[in-house]
Amino acid sequence: MDNNFLLQTQTAQELYHNHAAQQPIIDYHCHLDPKMVAENHRFRSITELWLGGDHYKWRAMRTNGVPESLITGPESSDWEKFEAWAATVPYTLRNPLYHWTHLELKTAFGIEKRLNPETAREIYDACNDRLQNDPDFTACGLMHHYNVEVVCTTDDPVDDLRYHRQMSASGAKFSTRMRPAWRPDKAMAVEDPAVFRSYVDKLAEVAEVEIHTFADFIDALQKRHDFFHDNGCRLSDHGMNEFYAEPYTEEEIAHIYINVYGGSHLSDEDIRKFKSAMLYIFAVQDYASGWVQQYHYGAQRNNNSRMMALLGPDTGFDSIGQCHTASAMARFLDRLDREGHLTKTILYNLNPADNEMVATMLGNFQDGSVAGKIQWGSGWWFLDQKDGMERQMNALSLLGLLSRFVGMLTDSRSFLSYPRHEYFRRTLCNLLGNDIEQGLIPFSGYEEKRVRQMVEDISYYNAKRYF
Repeated sequence: MDNNFLLQTQTAQELYHNHAAQQPIIDYHCHLDPKMVAENHRFRSITELWLGGDHYKWRAMRTNGVPESLITGPESSDWEKFEAWAATVPYTLRNPLYHWTHLELKTAFGIEKRLNPETAREIYDACNDRLQNDPDFTACGLMHHYNVEVVCTTDDPVDDLRYHRQMSASGAKFSTRMRPAWRPDKAMAVEDPAVFRSYVDKLAEVAEVEIHTFADFIDALQKRHDFFHDNGCRLSDHGMNEFYAEPYTEEEIAHIYINVYGGSHLSDEDIRKFKSAMLYIFAVQDYASGWVQQYHYGAQRNNNSRMMALLGPDTGFDSIGQCHTASAMARFLDRLDREGHLTKTILYNLNPADNEMVATMLGNFQDGSVAGKIQWGSGWWFLDQKDGMERQMNALSLLGLLSRFVGMLTDSRSFLSYPRHEYFRRTLCNLLGNDIEQGLIPFSGYEEKRVRQMVEDISYYNAKRYF
């Protein structure tokens, strides 16, 4: 993993080192803890920083026969968990975790030794020494190290955004700006009436309003939407199994709301109608505020009920789902476009079988007002690795305009995930470099300048302009 890792041609190397590598990072979607950022958290060990909350690693460790006590168990020490991960790493060959692990060790700590049982203790101690004694090895220090210009967290409408406001008030103390992103999934989650009612009551409390009707519910959400806007939010994000675009009437939705708030379990038809209404209303709110909206769809979540009961969600028991959502996606976007409410939109699919469908869906709703108004997001979750990135960029190149792509994001809970941007940029430059050296892309005169600018745009400038 030398300086030319993943760069198979001299042209790729020149594009990466001279045009991609030095660009700042705009991390417009992640799951970092805002409290850790605002308080410039200092990590007690590499285990907390690296293994805490990283369900990618947890899945690999379970597959390698590591007991849960050494993965998420509170009874195990940081060293015991790190040792278990180090023993797993040599078995991750050809899994992106192997590349990510060593890129993170190299770029953050300057460690170029490979992690395995023989080197585990030395690497563990070296990392912990930096984390405990180097003043720059904090949450904000790491983001500064990776040249992160802006980070957008993922926040529920009931969040008070205290840490975003705290960081904003600190002025020039931090080099990275932190912005909230609106994630209203729980306002659509009507499958469990008791959980939904509890959420509505919490919403009423933070919005300081009484909620009796569906109209009251929407008014409270709008009040929170305005609050987020006033605190720097400029984009939303939605995590859902599929798109929803069922026909409904306002009277039906008002009645469905009363039923679910009152404790009645809804039929599948009513659930889909309610989600359709909420998805549309949220999109209209985003358009009115000039926000970007993001849609992550296609996950089949919490498949292991035993572990869900033990550990809760987002612990490594989700998978790629299968859904036929093209028609609903088209109806949803078409209604917004027809009514003049379609804001800038990014679509993320988890099933690679949807690649060409999404790539062609974009072109249906570009309107010439903004370059790349409807975006196809970078390979997400199980697809944010070399093969997934290449497949996404190849499909986008063939069926759209790769040049207008807003590029990579971490979608991570770890402050050490920023080398994913480097991994992406190296992959991008390698694709272009190979094409150039095969004579598929001209590389002289105007076109040479265009290619170099294309690399810089996808790495940074497209996102900066888009957001």
